[in-house]
Amino acid sequence: MSEYRRLYQPGGCYFFTIVTHQRANILFLPDNLTRLKSAFDKVKGKYPLTMEAFVILPDHVHCIWSMPSGDSDFSVRWRLIKSYFSAGLNHPVNRRGEKEIWQRRFWEHLLRDEEDWRRHMDYIHYNPVKHGYVQNPWDWPHSSFRQAVGEGLYSPGWGALTPGTLSGMDLE
Repeated sequence: MSEYRRLYQPGGCYFFTIVTHQRANILFLPDNLTRLKSAFDKVKGKYPLTMEAFVILPDHVHCIWSMPSGDSDFSVRWRLIKSYFSAGLNHPVNRRGEKEIWQRRFWEHLLRDEEDWRRHMDYIHYNPVKHGYVQNPWDWPHSSFRQAVGEGLYSPGWGALTPGTLSGMDLE
């Protein structure tokens, strides 16, 4: 049994990665993109959070959430997002009776400071380029990059070259 302990900090800002079961490329399908976005919206309606950045790739999702003051329960949010997404999908089940759509766990990292936040923002937005899906983050439609450009956090051409902030980061 794992001895991994999650760090729950009320009002914390976190980087997350969730991955499909056996890295199946199911998230790029239009119906599944709609289903995933709907799951996020449904959970945010019940359990508030601020989605600061996200990218949806065919087999995984990265995002940054800011939790509300006094709330640190990101685990219930992820459980519900995965559950809402999976409801109604016909997939094999494992010995526990769980649909084999998602890896059982997720990865989280409590962002420590502004530099840590920036590096993870850059990682999220550069990820489609890193995986060879596009030449520039602007070209990937399933991320918050265009919104971040609109907010002045990036220029539209950012990410055509590997950002120096990503040196040594490998979060896959």
